[in-house]
Amino acid sequence: MPSFAKPKFSFPFILNDEINHLKAHKTLREIPDKVDDKLLIASWNIANLGLQDRHTDHYKLIAEIINWFDVVAVQEVNANLEGLRNIESELPSYYSLIFSDRGGNNERSAFIYDNRKIKLLELVGEIAVAPKDHKYIKIKGITETFTGFDRNPYLCSFQWQNFTFILITVHSFSGSTSKSDLNRRALEAYAISRYADLNRKNKNAFSKNIIALGDFNIPKVEPGDVVYNALLSRGLLLPYHSTKVYSNISNDKQFDQIAFLPDIKSKIVNNGVFDFDTAIFPELWQNETPKNFRSYLRYYISDHRPLWMQLDL
Repeated sequence: MPSFAKPKFSFPFILNDEINHLKAHKTLREIPDKVDDKLLIASWNIANLGLQDRHTDHYKLIAEIINWFDVVAVQEVNANLEGLRNIESELPSYYSLIFSDRGGNNERSAFIYDNRKIKLLELVGEIAVAPKDHKYIKIKGITETFTGFDRNPYLCSFQWQNFTFILITVHSFSGSTSKSDLNRRALEAYAISRYADLNRKNKNAFSKNIIALGDFNIPKVEPGDVVYNALLSRGLLLPYHSTKVYSNISNDKQFDQIAFLPDIKSKIVNNGVFDFDTAIFPELWQNETPKNFRSYLRYYISDHRPLWMQLDL
């Protein structure tokens, strides 16, 4: 995505106060602490990471949130790795990082994970549909042709205890609200759903435990929405969002999702969206207009909220 405009005002804050605000809201939103016998997975689109000129304390706040989880899928990582490296430098040394090469919009995808608890396995790659198979990516009522992903979904395999699983981080084509752009988005969602479905039916699959998470750019999370229907058309499921908030800081869209195959449903014990924007920088909220407050968050933190899910074997 193009970089957001840098705010024309500064806002000095006390880092420890803001970390305490985040921790208090973590408790309010019932995000559990990390424990050995449960797995905390998260996804976060961190706006234009590497493009926007964040300061050290902003990276510390982002790292504070990431540190609550065992593995985090990160979207909107720019080809310039400075932002991702700055987050890495603020995390404990036991966090490891793996990322893709740049794709559409000069973006990478990344996973940040606690290597004390999770082991990275051999399968790492991107989902790409061979040109000869494009004809299978079709949806009734859509005349547009699938020509490939705008940004190839990036997948990595992991092991936690005896549980082997594949995470696919997604940043779907965004575009406009035009019918053709929505249909293009739907075809990408269908391609991901088809991949997961074919994989679980494949006797040679590396792992049949697939979780696709990230920014699917879904306009409405409800039956009838063309992107929503496409994502769930081949067996993927979405969890109930227990915190009942949207995934963007404007609080009107649920672009971001964590989708999984049915076998994983029984392992989910908790999930939600962390609306950090309702807790952080209260003085800025009181002293600036809502527009300026959101512009500050978009530039220095993100316009998306993290999603999370806890698994119990």
